[in-house]
Amino acid sequence: MGITRDSIHKRRLTGGKKRFWRKKRKHEMGRQSSSTKIGPKQVALVRVRGGNIKKRALRLDFGNFSWISTRTTKKSRIISVVYNASSNELVRTNTLVKGAIIFVDASPFKNWIQEKKKSLSKKHFGEKNKNEEVEEVDKNPKAGKFIFNDFEKTMEQQLDSGKLLARICSRPGQIGRADGYILEKAELEFYLKKIQKKKKF
Repeated sequence: MGITRDSIHKRRLTGGKKRFWRKKRKHEMGRQSSSTKIGPKQVALVRVRGGNIKKRALRLDFGNFSWISTRTTKKSRIISVVYNASSNELVRTNTLVKGAIIFVDASPFKNWIQEKKKSLSKKHFGEKNKNEEVEEVDKNPKAGKFIFNDFEKTMEQQLDSGKLLARICSRPGQIGRADGYILEKAELEFYLKKIQKKKKF
């Protein structure tokens, strides 16, 4: 039969069956899902309608993730899938799809914070011992105002643990990439509650 995206095979709103008055059409054709897993990068090229090409990611292990409040984007390793609103099966099988909540390696962001602290300390205190600079930046709220003042406890805990919660915004099965953003504030709290609730059952 093949995979099709038409609505002819579906019932009417009233529940009545529709009559098959024509055959399937090429433009209604569908394909198997890519079911992108975590692993060394493997992307297949698929020729589609109009001679265009889709990049179908079969395996991905890295992606670009932006930390919106600090205006930075870093390439980070994908660790695991934690939550998916559509299906628990996608979490169990570690399948990467748009909207999936995943754990990402925190080390690129940690390194960036340390570099930023050093550069800010040089601006504010001149050249001193490196250890003294970092200590003084931690004490002085003005030195790292736009980054470090609004840190939540949950974000600090995540950075210490080496894992950050992120959301995938790209479509791995269509463009061959798994990019997204790091969860913060209300959104982070919302998904932490969802994950804890799932663990209880």
